[in-house]
Amino acid sequence: MLDVQTKLTYADYLRTADDERYELLSGELVMSPSPREIHQYILGRLFLRLGTFIYGRNLGRVYCSPFDVVLSDTDVVQPDLLFVSSGRESIITAENVRGAPDLVVEILSPATAERDRTLKLDLYARYGVREYWNIDPDDRKITLFLRDESRFEAVGSYEAEESLHSPTLAGFSIALEEIF
Repeated sequence: MLDVQTKLTYADYLRTADDERYELLSGELVMSPSPREIHQYILGRLFLRLGTFIYGRNLGRVYCSPFDVVLSDTDVVQPDLLFVSSGRESIITAENVRGAPDLVVEILSPATAERDRTLKLDLYARYGVREYWNIDPDDRKITLFLRDESRFEAVGSYEAEESLHSPTLAGFSIALEEIF
């Protein structure tokens, strides 16, 4: 007898409890535990710097989790931070973002690091995210990926004493010591 697993959809996802943090990855419901303090510290610092840059230049909108990004009916993610450029704001709805953001940032944690480095890297590339950052709080490092035709290529790995320059946000740079 075949064991056929039914893929869940966005409609199923919407019926999950509000007090839990879930993502829908290839039709499978995945729960993420509450982030560690260092995760929240980095997220706050980065959100302030990116927000100041983006809103000061009217470049678009920046959000931090939890905010749903619906990539497909079976792929719904909650990136730690995301940016949608002003020319693409039509993908933003009152409930979620429907489509690929221009920039996605994931802060690695023990529970999510493997998923962020593999499954979500592939998902973001497949659906058209232009730039993706993996932030490793333990190693105090950021890996920056840029999408070519259909996949991501790591174009830089930045240590705590270096500065990151975003190709998607021309003119934006941040000294990593500011966020670690």
